[in-house]
Amino acid sequence: MPRLKQVRRAGAAPEVLAAYQKRFGERDPVTHPGTVTGSPGNWWTVMANSPDIMNHFTIGSALWASERRKMPKLYRELAILRTGFAGGSRFVFSQHSKFSRAAGLSEEKVAAVPAWASAEAFDAKERAVLGYVDELVLADGRVQDATFERLKRHFDDEQILELTYVTCLYKAWATFSRGLRLEFDDIDERVTEVPAPAGGAAVDMKTAMLGDDKVK
Repeated sequence: MPRLKQVRRAGAAPEVLAAYQKRFGERDPVTHPGTVTGSPGNWWTVMANSPDIMNHFTIGSALWASERRKMPKLYRELAILRTGFAGGSRFVFSQHSKFSRAAGLSEEKVAAVPAWASAEAFDAKERAVLGYVDELVLADGRVQDATFERLKRHFDDEQILELTYVTCLYKAWATFSRGLRLEFDDIDERVTEVPAPAGGAAVDMKTAMLGDDKVK
């Protein structure tokens, strides 16, 4: 379950109701969850705690749907898809797998994104985007000159600005989703202690590594 309360339709602000109507119709998305992509939809019901934040997100989404964008949709979606995977968000990765296909990315390339560096599916232009995204997300913005030069062979300054902005934005949304356990990121922590057999709650490291007969 999400870590914050979900706002029911009956208690939603007018601007929230408009967003609910667009995505869920007449139903209450808390008592009757679900979206066309198969996600629960709690991204919206949690964000509805702050109508201003929901409105900011909606405006930002419209920005990327605008025909004024110079970076072709295929490369934007490829960047977001890789950001979702590299940023550890199952929700972003899952949603934008679907959006990437709609933008023209082949099934082979969608499947290859997690291990793109060793895949043969991508051309030089796509690899320039993927390499740049990895250094923005995984190297926290420490983009190497050689990486940037490869990118500039294929895209102009306005396109690169758009690509940088959308990648950093979705890196933030990936963190947002994981931190609040929204949608498909409602996943228990996997790095936990595995219980020892009875009587082994506290064990000396030397004994555990070398065995009783080796410890003097």
